[in-house]
Amino acid sequence: MRRKPEAICTAALIAVNAAVFLVLSLFGDTEDPAFMLRHGAMYEEYVIRGREYYRLFTCLFLHFGIEHLLNNMVLLGALGWNLEAVTGKARFLAIYFGSGLAGNLLSLFFNRASGENVVSAGASGAIFGLMGALLYVVIINRGRLGRLTGRGMLFMAALSLYFGFTSTGVDNLAHIGGIVTGFLLAAVLYRRRPSGTDPDPRQPY
Repeated sequence: MRRKPEAICTAALIAVNAAVFLVLSLFGDTEDPAFMLRHGAMYEEYVIRGREYYRLFTCLFLHFGIEHLLNNMVLLGALGWNLEAVTGKARFLAIYFGSGLAGNLLSLFFNRASGENVVSAGASGAIFGLMGALLYVVIINRGRLGRLTGRGMLFMAALSLYFGFTSTGVDNLAHIGGIVTGFLLAAVLYRRRPSGTDPDPRQPY
């Protein structure tokens, strides 16, 4: 029996996010915007005027409270487990971080244009990028990849965006930027293999 590839990068990202949250929880309140700002959260004034561009990256590993972390890590595990198996590690990481950075930039400039200054953090832009990429992969594989279907992925994307827009304190622009960028990056990076040579995607847990 052919062994399925391990989703090493997905597992590593979950472990790093959990470790960062645990360490920060030992020293302060992760639901306090001021505390999170001191430890790498994104803030328009600091990024643009202060040129602290690293915040576009570091904020991807910060989460406001345990519920925020758990929600994102469950989605990361479910989507990453499937996507990494068919794209490989390097392309998977390129999609993840490329989508996360693009989502943060979109959020940054829209907030700047509207005069809003908010402290933001979380991996959801990158995770929505995985969703967009997986949607492209399923579509290009004639609407099905293992047990994943195009309709199922579209429903998941629409439902996730809907919950974001109907909830408070959600960076919806990062979600939109992430999912669009993930779809586009997959179109560039993913190449469909001949039938039967792609590893079977793992099932979300």
